[in-house]
Amino acid sequence: MTITSTMFLGIDVSLDTNQVCAMNYNQDVFFNKSFKNTVTGSEELVNNILSVISSKKLSHLTVCMESTSLYFFHIANYLSTDNQLAQYNCKVYCVNPKMIANYKKSYLDRPKNDPSDAWLIADYVRVGRCKKLREWRGAAYVALQRLTRYRFHLAQDLSSEKNYCLNNIYLKFSNLRKKDGKDDKDNPFSDIFGATSTAVLTDFLTIDEIATTPMEDLVEYINEKSKGRFADSNEVAKLLKKCVNESYRLDKLSYDALNITISSNIRMIKALESELKSIDKQITDYAKGIDSNAMTVLQSIPGIGPVFAAGILAEIGSINCFKNDKALARYASLTWNDHSSGKVISENNELVHSGNSFLKYYLEMACGLLINHDVKYKAYYSRKYNEAKTHKHKRALVLTTRKFVRMLYSMLRYNTLYCDQATGEVQIIE
Repeated sequence: MTITSTMFLGIDVSLDTNQVCAMNYNQDVFFNKSFKNTVTGSEELVNNILSVISSKKLSHLTVCMESTSLYFFHIANYLSTDNQLAQYNCKVYCVNPKMIANYKKSYLDRPKNDPSDAWLIADYVRVGRCKKLREWRGAAYVALQRLTRYRFHLAQDLSSEKNYCLNNIYLKFSNLRKKDGKDDKDNPFSDIFGATSTAVLTDFLTIDEIATTPMEDLVEYINEKSKGRFADSNEVAKLLKKCVNESYRLDKLSYDALNITISSNIRMIKALESELKSIDKQITDYAKGIDSNAMTVLQSIPGIGPVFAAGILAEIGSINCFKNDKALARYASLTWNDHSSGKVISENNELVHSGNSFLKYYLEMACGLLINHDVKYKAYYSRKYNEAKTHKHKRALVLTTRKFVRMLYSMLRYNTLYCDQATGEVQIIE
């Protein structure tokens, strides 16, 4: 490919129209016009591109656009899969809008309008800013990605709903806490949102009702709601009574309002958990037909099942899109800027936020599972946790995930299964 024989196309995408600027390496603008964001408009755009390429005797086409909402999806997919453009080695890049905004700062007093923005995007790709970025993959992983991203959305909603519910639970039953391990002698339930705990929160309108319930009846109630799963129901009942005695009391009006909100919270939580189970099954079924080797590699890592493997794969696509593990880590927002000055070493270097938040989520979740199964990763996490002065868990998890990315990149690049830390054995997939 020669730069001088390439058409650089910048597209400023919106819901109804696409403002398109086409230029060459010398910044000669071939056209800068608006096309409808429809199939007909895209066909007209392709005809314009082909006409210019033919008349100017160009051999390559590079397209760049901002990944704005979902408006870019159809035009990116249309151009990347067009057979006529394929013969000109068409490459399509969808870039983070922040990158374009930062590039614009290098131009002083540039107007803000669609033609100007399209020209800026074309110039961005012209100077080679897209060389280290991934090309648009088309629809190969889009279906799986929609499922895994929707799962991320559900998981965030579930976490938010649980946090909100915990606030209401604290107001109603201030001393009820999640059990902190087997040695916890103060809290009755290991899962505050488990069947028995939620039954207690919704069936008893005030905590005084628990206090006045005879111990034998409370033990029988706990056995019934837990279906006999507690090893010692008497001990659970005693701890529950103890929590009641140490909790604040409220007036009847406050209890009525809290009972309504907690019941609603719990129904929402159960609905979201049900949807998560359903979408997990759909992801598992769908992922079976996507790059079986990569799925096999990812699932060989202890603790990682088809859902998290699919989430990682849907965002990474082909590992060949990344030059090294540093590039993959940057794409997943697992790198940070250094704000040190002179002899002052900053303890609060923020993570880069311009990467893929979905990939970061799935990598951190997968790494969290690996920590529970791999002795060396668990030790590394503990060491980083103890070294951190603030935000201990977040810092330790990010640093451990960065280490995890190095291993993950190597496994996917060389098509190898997880290496057993005890034996050091590595298996290569044929």
